[in-house]
Amino acid sequence: MFPSRFYLCLLCVGGFSTLTIAAEDRPNILLIMVDDMGFSDIAPYGGEIDTPNLDKLAKNGLRFTQFYNSGRCCPTRATLLTGLHPHQVGIGHMTGENRGQDADIPAAYAGNINNSCVTLAQVAKSAGYATFMAGKWHLAGNDQADWPLQRGFDQYYGCIAGATHHFEPYDWRIMYNGNNADPMPQSTSDRPFYTTDAFADHAIGYLNEHFEQGAEAPPFFLYLAFTAPHWPLHAHDEELDKYAGKYAGGWDQAREERYHRQIASGLIPASWSLSPRDPDVPAWDSLDEMQQQKSAPLMSAFAAMVDRIDQKIGDVIQTLENHHALDNTLILFLSDNGGCAEASLMGTGDPVTDRAPNTPLTKPSYGKAWANVSNTPYRLFKHFAHQGGTNTPFIAHWPQRIEKGRDWFREPAQLIDIMATLVDVTGARYPSEFGGQKILPLDGVSLVPAFEGNSLNRQQPLFIEHENNAFVRNNEWKLVGRGVSPPAGLKQQQWELYKIVEDGTELNNLASEYPEKVKELSDQWQAWAARVGVYPKPQRRRAAAQNESE
Repeated sequence: MFPSRFYLCLLCVGGFSTLTIAAEDRPNILLIMVDDMGFSDIAPYGGEIDTPNLDKLAKNGLRFTQFYNSGRCCPTRATLLTGLHPHQVGIGHMTGENRGQDADIPAAYAGNINNSCVTLAQVAKSAGYATFMAGKWHLAGNDQADWPLQRGFDQYYGCIAGATHHFEPYDWRIMYNGNNADPMPQSTSDRPFYTTDAFADHAIGYLNEHFEQGAEAPPFFLYLAFTAPHWPLHAHDEELDKYAGKYAGGWDQAREERYHRQIASGLIPASWSLSPRDPDVPAWDSLDEMQQQKSAPLMSAFAAMVDRIDQKIGDVIQTLENHHALDNTLILFLSDNGGCAEASLMGTGDPVTDRAPNTPLTKPSYGKAWANVSNTPYRLFKHFAHQGGTNTPFIAHWPQRIEKGRDWFREPAQLIDIMATLVDVTGARYPSEFGGQKILPLDGVSLVPAFEGNSLNRQQPLFIEHENNAFVRNNEWKLVGRGVSPPAGLKQQQWELYKIVEDGTELNNLASEYPEKVKELSDQWQAWAARVGVYPKPQRRRAAAQNESE
């Protein structure tokens, strides 16, 4: 515990704030992540789904218009939890669950977080914070050395692996209480077991126990990582009934309506064109009645899942209010990537009948057609480096430091900035060494200036790479590509260049008009890729990715 008037000096990393923070003013931190939810799914970003609690956080906090993820679940989580690029910490592609040992896989693609990093929990803990987590980990396989309790969390409940059956988790994708499997998972809800409920209810339990310490309770860091609305599209009957028939008008109508709400709210300028319907997706009106009746309920189930997430976030917020802790809690809400187009074109399965134990996890799923709606106004999806895959909602709420009515923050930000922000607001010291291991330095900047209405003054471009998709974001320019190959590879990368402020939906490729800019940004990307370990890639994965892109 820090003395009551002990003042903390902040480490200068990137654009860290120079403001000193009194120990008692350090905020609690609640970090909320959802899974496979697109840019426009919640009401503050143009959606029609009922999300009153997120609406309130947005209205009383700050919404970012450009917040970049890493294109998929595990790389995003790797960067979110460490502040480093996923390749630097061993999650250059996916985790190694059930993969076994493979000597041909480079360290950047090992499939579990390595010892070159520290987690948000470890850094917060070093500053005297209590640390809790509930939900999806997805940063390791079977090695418990890289599970939550071993990486800085005091308490944990959730799934170590990725997607789960939401009602009856099975196989290696079951629930864990700390390091121990939970074969009979329960939640405090009066409904059947459901992952969204269980994660939020355990988080609430941790908070209630924590506040029982009274004035002696230190500040807390809570990471709440929902698996919803990732497939399988499982929802309670109550929410399924609520959204029955909601999407009978189809995906074309839904995209248009979301797009116009986004313009009306000021999220995007009216000069931006709505991206065309994905070329693989048929017009809704071209489907026969049976096809429409089979597909529309899948989006209803997705909406039902998002609705339930919002309800449970409301329960967590109410817990903070009950303990008079909301005003000095920094709440950050985000999604791990854009809407998921994988598994089918127009969706598969049935939200009511496909709940049986051991049902394949991709049933039900809503497919590329509805993912195109989730990512309105953008094109492309999870996996891609275009806006539809990598730009997702980000809301910051902190009554003591973020003035109501701040509305939109329009500078680009990225996952690498969360660690820098936590160091800033907690007064923690980001280590150069931890447990006898050298820790890699951060690239991110603190978001605190944004909270105060100021520029981030970022000095370096933003970069990502995932599954041979890449981008460089530097001020008004975005260079983005598919089919990235090694610098000495046989295949030339196809870069696209956009003035992203003017052309946010990436429809006017300027690469042929500005070849010097393409070369400048491409060279920057290649230098970054070499530094963080994008290459060499596992040979079999590189070959598969090149074949897919041809």
